Amino acid sequence: EPCPMCLAAIYWARLDRITFANSRREAAAIGFDDALIYGEVSKPIEDRVIPTARLELPEAEAVFAEWREKADKVQY
Repeated sequence: EPCPMCLAAIYWARLDRITFANSRREAAAIGFDDALIYGEVSKPIEDRVIPTARLELPEAEAVFAEWREKADKVQY
């Protein structure tokens, strides 16, 4: 079963199927436990284990505004 990082990349790449051999439980049994990450993703930012803060920067909004107006962009 893909790890959270690989799973995100698969969705961003818009693959049409996923095939895997070992489950996340089997991976956890040998020390590759992603349960914390899977659990953190669904939490509000302020409730996550690693403190996270948003920087409200005008230049960040400007980049998104530019993307919004871009005529030849690829929609995600």
